[in-house]
Amino acid sequence: MSSAGGSSAAEGKDTGGVRAALGGLTTRGRSFLAAGVAAAVCAYVLGQGDLLRVGLLLAVLPLACVAVLYRTRYRVAGSRRLTPSRVPSGSEARVHLRMDNVSRLPTGLLMLQDHVPYVLGPRPRFVLDRVEAGGRREVSYRVRSDLRGRYPLGPLQLRLSDPFGMCELTRSFSAYDTLTVVPRTEALPAVRLAGEASGYGDGRQRSLALAGDDDIIPRTYRHGDDLRRVHWRSTARYGELMVRREEQPQRARCTVLLDTRRIAYQGGGPDSAFEWAVSGAASALVHMLERGFAVRLLTDTGSSVPSEGADGFAGSTQESADSAGLMMDTLAVVDHSDGAGLSRSFDLLRGGNEGLLVAFFGDLDEEQAALAARMRQRSGAAVAFVLDSGTWVTSGAVAGTVDDRLTLLREAGWTALSVPPGAPLSDLWQQAGRERSESSSGTNGFSGGWS
Repeated sequence: MSSAGGSSAAEGKDTGGVRAALGGLTTRGRSFLAAGVAAAVCAYVLGQGDLLRVGLLLAVLPLACVAVLYRTRYRVAGSRRLTPSRVPSGSEARVHLRMDNVSRLPTGLLMLQDHVPYVLGPRPRFVLDRVEAGGRREVSYRVRSDLRGRYPLGPLQLRLSDPFGMCELTRSFSAYDTLTVVPRTEALPAVRLAGEASGYGDGRQRSLALAGDDDIIPRTYRHGDDLRRVHWRSTARYGELMVRREEQPQRARCTVLLDTRRIAYQGGGPDSAFEWAVSGAASALVHMLERGFAVRLLTDTGSSVPSEGADGFAGSTQESADSAGLMMDTLAVVDHSDGAGLSRSFDLLRGGNEGLLVAFFGDLDEEQAALAARMRQRSGAAVAFVLDSGTWVTSGAVAGTVDDRLTLLREAGWTALSVPPGAPLSDLWQQAGRERSESSSGTNGFSGGWS
């Protein structure tokens, strides 16, 4: 079975032989068989012919059911479909199961059981009545998880039972499906800071039109070119009409940096500081892609997603939906790293051409705060959300040295905010926009725009 609608077939005959068929006796079947044997023994000892006939009937009935199931030959094909196959945590997905009887014989009573991880809910079971030859049956169930991750679904088990409930034989399909539970995202407000509110416009990086090597310098005139684009100096030099190249706006870049260091976060669970940071990074990625930015996801381990594209940025050479899906799949399984510093991510930030940098930091010691401050020199605008995970674990705890870290980041040019427990990212995002606007109007040191 597969989520794409593929199918597998299971034959009614068990490959394990008669011994496996006898092993499928239910409690009722075993009871009947034991009662029949006991009645037959008693009838032999007491010389009671009527009791012997009763005992033989009780013993033969479950054995006859086993023989019927063992000799029954029909094929059943099954398929599974997930809608959708990628869901945010806390949301539901529906799993559709379809069973087709591809043999020429009708089936008996069928019991379906799908294997799902316990975090997705109870194991679904269904009872299907007789399926005619060439017929089909469709059932569905819902799964839900508050924990992000990738969860296997399957294999589907098919139980065959006789009408008396004496024997059950199990057939297993071999195919699996995967449900991806991605972090929850928040809709973020469009804030405008010292520049355009989209990924294009004045003050943005520009690139030449991607029309080949001929466009690097003025090219020869082609039929249909606007005569106003004629470059007369090059025309006089080469002796033929030459036209100027056109500039095309390039998408502004945004790097979302996620600090995953284990030592930077305390506690666990869906409401932990780390899960807030993962959800915040996902929200920022989706928002910036929707605003027309070329985006990449960067972690403290030096991992960059996507690894291909326009210098590792997604959105300029790929569809935004594909880019978002790739990065959300990465965030669905991201876990704590064993690293102690941010040096690897610092090395991947090339000086001055990274565009906007949005960072989600855990606890920062003095050394890592200083390293994070220097990242500002390798980007345009820079916004940091700093989580003091100690305040997330202990209710009413006083923030430790987070204020000192924020001051250090702000002095380096960051727009840095502390994240209190459970704070909505949308509110902090808007606050960052206000602070950025105030700093831009007060000084000339910040000229980059982001939204």
